[in-house]
Amino acid sequence: MSASLTGRADWLAEEHLQHLLAVLNEGGEEARIAGGAVRNALIGAPVADVDIATTTLPAETIRRAEAAGLKAVPTGVEHGTVTVVAGGRPFEVTTLRADIETDGRHAKVSFGRDWKADAERRDFTINALYADADGKVVDLVGGLADIEARRLRFIGDAEQRIREDYLRILRFFRFFAWYGAGRPDAEGLKACARLKDGLDRLSAERVWTELKKLLAAPDPARALLWMRQSGALTRVLPESEKWGIDAIHALVRSEQDLGWQPDPLLRLEAIVPPDTVRMEGLAARLKLSTREATRLKQWSLADPVAPRTTEAQLARKLYRGDVRAVTDRLLLALASARAKAIEDDAAMIEAGGYSRLLAFAQKWEKPVFPVRGADLSGLGATPGPRIGATLRTLENEWIDSGFTLARDALLERAAHLLKA
Repeated sequence: MSASLTGRADWLAEEHLQHLLAVLNEGGEEARIAGGAVRNALIGAPVADVDIATTTLPAETIRRAEAAGLKAVPTGVEHGTVTVVAGGRPFEVTTLRADIETDGRHAKVSFGRDWKADAERRDFTINALYADADGKVVDLVGGLADIEARRLRFIGDAEQRIREDYLRILRFFRFFAWYGAGRPDAEGLKACARLKDGLDRLSAERVWTELKKLLAAPDPARALLWMRQSGALTRVLPESEKWGIDAIHALVRSEQDLGWQPDPLLRLEAIVPPDTVRMEGLAARLKLSTREATRLKQWSLADPVAPRTTEAQLARKLYRGDVRAVTDRLLLALASARAKAIEDDAAMIEAGGYSRLLAFAQKWEKPVFPVRGADLSGLGATPGPRIGATLRTLENEWIDSGFTLARDALLERAAHLLKA
């Protein structure tokens, strides 16, 4: 099977990329576009980074790049990688390699000139395609047929590939979520199930990075299902066990129907329990960012919102609570109600209520309480606990009024309270 990137990759014709390829191809050496850029161009997906594989050794790559007036940075020389900046754009240029020793995560490599050996050390067939400067695709492992069939398959023996790097278990499900169809490759799935204990050897940061990328896929539901079946999901996300991942289907459907942008954190909330202690544990274990951990915790603390809640009641919840957390609760509740509404009239009414409340929450802007402690001092109040207690009373009355009590009315009420 043959293929070409002609007409599929406008970026291939860019002057700076072609110049870099020409520099690397001089004197009997050879350079090709490698991996994800080729895969994405063939399936019509966006291409963010363009990586290059070359027969030149790292030192020669640097020499050639600098001689051509390009900036070369030895970002990963021990693994053969040099980042060359051409036209302001970085390109990772990596010497052909073969693994000589692996420990389940990192590999010692030897440099070579064998394109097939370089392809066979990669993880999946669809990630081991190359393209020359003219766009001709070079397939040494059957990746073109797998792209056409939307089949994700390990190169060679699946267990061997995983034992080389246990992160490949998570990558198997992540790439299946993005590029696979039907059932996952049976041998790959069985190997992931057999070797799932190896996931314990991975750093928390790498686990979360892969999970987040999986959850960002257009529809991660099937991948999550097979990940749960294999036991890999429970291994890295035990909070999802006995809670279920069924809600992800409803959320994805609502995203598609209502134009919501896929949100990995919201999708995570759909498959884990709103238990504050467990969410704090999850955030600590996977080393989520402060922003991510805070969002997850606040979501778990937020009370569910009833579909018959009035807008005035919701405004109080939004003012008193975390707006993002309340909105997350509404998004998930609406998605769930919409899924049930197909066969349940009551759920249809609930969906209507949640839709109304969500629209209100998304437009709501937090009002500013118009009275400060200095205002009470101006009324003769002495600094101390009484100022704080009076402010709290005023703020509660202001909230109960639907935030309509004007500053003058509040100050008049403050004067009365301070005299009491």
